[in-house]
Amino acid sequence: MPKVKPHRTSPSLDMTPMVDLAFLLVTFFMLTTKFAPEEAVVVDTPSSVSEIRLPESHVITISIDKDKRVFFGMDDVKPKMAMLSRVGAKYGVSFTAEQAKTFSNLSSFGVPVQQLPDFLNRDNEQRKNVKQPGIPADSLNNQFIDWVVEARAASIKEFGKPSFIAVKGDNDADVPTVKRVIKLLQDKNINRFNLITDLEVKPVASN
Repeated sequence: MPKVKPHRTSPSLDMTPMVDLAFLLVTFFMLTTKFAPEEAVVVDTPSSVSEIRLPESHVITISIDKDKRVFFGMDDVKPKMAMLSRVGAKYGVSFTAEQAKTFSNLSSFGVPVQQLPDFLNRDNEQRKNVKQPGIPADSLNNQFIDWVVEARAASIKEFGKPSFIAVKGDNDADVPTVKRVIKLLQDKNINRFNLITDLEVKPVASN
């Protein structure tokens, strides 16, 4: 008697759930990805083996480039607006609502406060072409420390704690300039800050 062969159907795979999952992942990354803001100055940081990471928020960044220029950046928008108002009032410089909004979107800047209104009136492409002289940070005109003090005060008022401070010095930065910036911070009893470096591979210990 001949054997009866069962009818076999080829297996099928429903790809609908996988396509849905792929679109969900794409949507998630689009909504949560935070692009790095464009910096006012390019700083080539030195390398070190330190693995201490900066906090993701409430950070003041002080950048020092190879031309001895000092730049200031702050990531919190609301304290940044209050800081701008306080520093402007100290130097007799007022800002319009539009200028303040533009300032809140800057990742960093490096111009004296007197030049800031004109700088903020320019569009984004024009600001890129401006040679920023750096924020004054000397004994006769020390605007730099005013920005730091007012930024920390605004952060305390808004969040109940001062912002973290990170010093980002170029690998070819002028050492006396870096030392002067650190001394200005210490003169205001600001003794806790991080130095930003690139991660260097630790040497392998030989047996």
